[in-house]
Amino acid sequence: MTGPIYVITDPGAALSVADQALAAAQGGAWAVQLRDKDARDADLIALARALLDRLRPLGVKLIVNDRLEVALAAGADGLHIGQGDGDPAQARARLGPGKLLGLSVETLDQCARIPPGVDHVGAGPVRATATKPDHAAPIGFDGLAAVVARAGLPAFAIGGIKPGDAAAVKGAGAVGMAVVSAVTRAPDPAAATRALLEEWRTA
Repeated sequence: MTGPIYVITDPGAALSVADQALAAAQGGAWAVQLRDKDARDADLIALARALLDRLRPLGVKLIVNDRLEVALAAGADGLHIGQGDGDPAQARARLGPGKLLGLSVETLDQCARIPPGVDHVGAGPVRATATKPDHAAPIGFDGLAAVVARAGLPAFAIGGIKPGDAAAVKGAGAVGMAVVSAVTRAPDPAAATRALLEEWRTA
């Protein structure tokens, strides 16, 4: 279902979101998450459909952040929601079988409230990150390990994850790294993705 490198798009980066997604896919990401808090639904649907045409031949999943209606209208491969982005159980029911559902988890208490039907979690933020100014308090790698153990689902470390972190992330029990700026703002995003994948393989 998953691989170790999960890239989240960044509308504030110099490279277009479409080019970010394609570069990540070419670099070996298993999935790209389309995240843009400010875009209109119609624009995101059109972008998601265009990305699906390019990512599916590469075997890469497209997951939409927060917007269930966008994910459904575009026929995306899945949805990722935060703690305040709706009921995961309802999202699971509307997505139907065969679609991925991810949930952000920031605390141990939230781990106890993960409903059936969630496929994986984004655990963090591990560090403070400028790409999500309203993030919860960073949990560090010890906190990551605790969340991974309590969640009982495949977990991706998120929040300030960068090159050099693979061993610590793997040691905490996570199945991979969810990254934004480490790829989207790199001089060569495809090469940056490949480097993260190789780092994971050798950690």
